[in-house]
Amino acid sequence: MESRAGATRFARVRARLEAFEPRPGWHAWAYEFLLFGFKQGWACLFGALLLTLLLGTHYLYPADAPLARYDFLVIGALLIQVGMLAFRLESLEEAKVILAFHLVGTVMEVFKTAHGSWLYPEANLLRIGGVPLFSGFMYAAVGSYIARVWRIFGFRFPGYPPRWTSWLLAVAIYVNFFAHHWLPDIRLALFAATTLLFWRTRVCFTVWRQERWMPLLLGWLLVALFIWLAENVGTFSRAWMYPGQEDGWELVSPAKLGAWYLLMIISFVLVEVVHGRKKHS
Repeated sequence: MESRAGATRFARVRARLEAFEPRPGWHAWAYEFLLFGFKQGWACLFGALLLTLLLGTHYLYPADAPLARYDFLVIGALLIQVGMLAFRLESLEEAKVILAFHLVGTVMEVFKTAHGSWLYPEANLLRIGGVPLFSGFMYAAVGSYIARVWRIFGFRFPGYPPRWTSWLLAVAIYVNFFAHHWLPDIRLALFAATTLLFWRTRVCFTVWRQERWMPLLLGWLLVALFIWLAENVGTFSRAWMYPGQEDGWELVSPAKLGAWYLLMIISFVLVEVVHGRKKHS
């Protein structure tokens, strides 16, 4: 919950929506469901704006523009981030974590593109190796969503394992994203470790008046599925391509869900640094 001093326009709108009194019964259930959708949509604002930018430039950006499309995307994504801070849609602490997402994601992008895992087909100036700098903002969008949804719904996590175990798991996942190019892929072992550590953990959240909960493992799966759908939008816009998509768009392999699930754990641990242990009990 935002403090009164740091209240945003969203916080004021949310307060009015939460004060509304629908009729009892199914009306109240329907209202809570709609309120859940509204809050989720607001938490996705950074990612939604970024996807809009990708699609808009795919259809509308002039092929002969003096500024390359990818460079325009870098500038546009940066302006979105500045706007989020200027309008107090993100706190400075959250922005620091999102910067960490940007750096962590960019390092992985440079490595993965060098090994042919995916590619960015268009030329531009603002890039590192084969990676245009807007790519880091796609990881930042994930961080932005997790940080904001955590704050909006007041998450807490009964049954959360010792913090050092989650940090160790996140490091192992990140290292495996690189090391599996030379060493055996331990992805299945990482899934097993994740289940062992978090099978008792619940994410408790408040949409309106009553606290709800679901298994944290299920929550991560739902978010990973959403990211996979967004990735299909990104490849459709030709912002990047996987091998096999050079001659025309095709659905991103559902196997990528596993990679996004593991990335969710890294994302969660980074955001946990901001929101802290007090939400675990």
